[in-house]
Amino acid sequence: MVFRIFETLVNPLKDEVPTRPPVKLFAFIWHYAKPYRWLLGTMIITSTVIALLEVFAFQRVGVLVDLAANAGSENFLALHGTELALTVLIIALIWPLMSVLDDLILLQGVMGNMAMSIRWRGHRYLLRQSSSFFADDFAGRVATKLMQTALGARETAVKLTNILIWGTVYFGSAFLLFFANDPLLTGPLVLWLITYVITMRYFVPKMAAISERQSEDRSMLTGRIVDAYTNIGTVKLFSTGPAEDAYAREGMQKMLGSVYGQMRLATGLSAILHLINGLLIASTLALGLILWTNGHISLGAVAFAATLSLRLQGISHYFLWEIANLFENIGTTQNGMELLSKPLSIVDKSENSLRIKNGSIVFDDVTFSYGKETSVIGNFDLALQPGEKVGLVGRSGAGKSTLVNLLLRLHDIESGEIRIDDQNIAHVTQDSLRSNIGVVTQDTSLMHRSIRENIAYGRPSATEEEIITAAKKAEAWDFIEGLEDKKSRTGLDAHVGERGVKLSGGQRQRIAIARVILKDAPILIFDEATSALDSEVEAAIQERLDDLMGDKTVIAIAHRLSTIAAMDRLIVLDQGRIVEEGSHNALLAENGLYASLWKRQSGGFIGTAEDAA
Repeated sequence: MVFRIFETLVNPLKDEVPTRPPVKLFAFIWHYAKPYRWLLGTMIITSTVIALLEVFAFQRVGVLVDLAANAGSENFLALHGTELALTVLIIALIWPLMSVLDDLILLQGVMGNMAMSIRWRGHRYLLRQSSSFFADDFAGRVATKLMQTALGARETAVKLTNILIWGTVYFGSAFLLFFANDPLLTGPLVLWLITYVITMRYFVPKMAAISERQSEDRSMLTGRIVDAYTNIGTVKLFSTGPAEDAYAREGMQKMLGSVYGQMRLATGLSAILHLINGLLIASTLALGLILWTNGHISLGAVAFAATLSLRLQGISHYFLWEIANLFENIGTTQNGMELLSKPLSIVDKSENSLRIKNGSIVFDDVTFSYGKETSVIGNFDLALQPGEKVGLVGRSGAGKSTLVNLLLRLHDIESGEIRIDDQNIAHVTQDSLRSNIGVVTQDTSLMHRSIRENIAYGRPSATEEEIITAAKKAEAWDFIEGLEDKKSRTGLDAHVGERGVKLSGGQRQRIAIARVILKDAPILIFDEATSALDSEVEAAIQERLDDLMGDKTVIAIAHRLSTIAAMDRLIVLDQGRIVEEGSHNALLAENGLYASLWKRQSGGFIGTAEDAA
């Protein structure tokens, strides 16, 4: 019950609009630490009290030694029993209670929750990055940076508000008590502190720099390994195991360079600490006894100084490693911050939702170049009437898939407008736009989840009956019934593996078609939707798709022209421009590019000297 109280003081998975984190280090950390500000503030108080209590305990030992020496064994309890009881109460009860409270706040309230809330908020923000963002990086590297940065930012916030405060108060109060006993007694401590600070100033920045480099090396290595696992089929087909070994070894050797550098610094740091701590203990004990023999301090003061010096040996190691670890986490956070703080390239310009009435689509003087000098789509105009079925035809690289991606607003156009029912898609939310468009692509990728979750992905509220009906319409139900994964989950409950690798290409395609059937969006896009299907299954599905298309507006891309020949209109693209348009028969009569492509396919051959020319 007590644990649960502290665990629920802050909701780590709060549902709020994800925002871009700041690009400055401490502003970045505060962005994620702000919900925990009251817990962190309380930890500052508890850390201060605990540090004072510990130093007080050593001071009381010295005081009680003096009292015992003066009173003698027979009179000590009678004269000083109250002081002893008070000391025992503080050390045995108050100190542990404060430590438990500090642990509850730190371990139950902050440690688990804060790291998870950083991952939650960072993940939601990353999901809103463009497709290009993920295409330019390893998925494994992005995920690793998210996980590492969450830990780095949490550790930085905790250590700044807890360890640093505790250490500062501890060392400060120890110095004051040394000075109170005799200013001369502070000599070894002052020299030790100066040497300690110099050691920190030398080693900590070096460890921070090498830690940042190691974080980058670790992310790179993870990306290389995950890349091989994700594309294991290609690795097997091309027998490139040795090449992948070398690729991973190169990454591991690079990371080992930073690991060895870090370990060398750690050994050097530890050696210096052992040396200066030994000198502190020996010099404090020797000086204390000299001052005692000269009558400058009491025996209790010697006991206090000696025992606290012994304690400082352990504390100094702990504190310096915590400082080094703090800078390591700062380095890790800075490394990940560059990725997590990147601005979104595609943002909603308003909160307006797309409202579909008829489903007309207009490309009005659209230009797009992927940021290059030459336009992929240039001054493009195309209008689709409500319910019209249009096929896009052209050689590879003609701009067919680019047009579809622009309609889905996976990229922002550079000039012109794209309108759906007279609504500029740049002025409606991306979610509302894409929720009204059903898409089946050639490269079908499924989630590593159950068949049920994959089919219902576009409509999670669908009933079991609706999911099964969609699967049957997509000619997928027969093979779904026979599925069983390695955990003995069957049918709709069977999991499909990463990207759906446990299914054949045709099976994945049918699941994707079932998903679109269930989504039932008013606009449909088919990008080589039946390319992975055999002719018999394709023919069966084609009838289902004809029913599905009904009065919907449809854009279909297919290199196999027979699959789109019956469309209302065919648009022939070349270098991002419309070069021909019309019905199948009309385009054949023109004897242009479409007729050439058709003859090449229907003639049963690929490529001739004339085609090459």
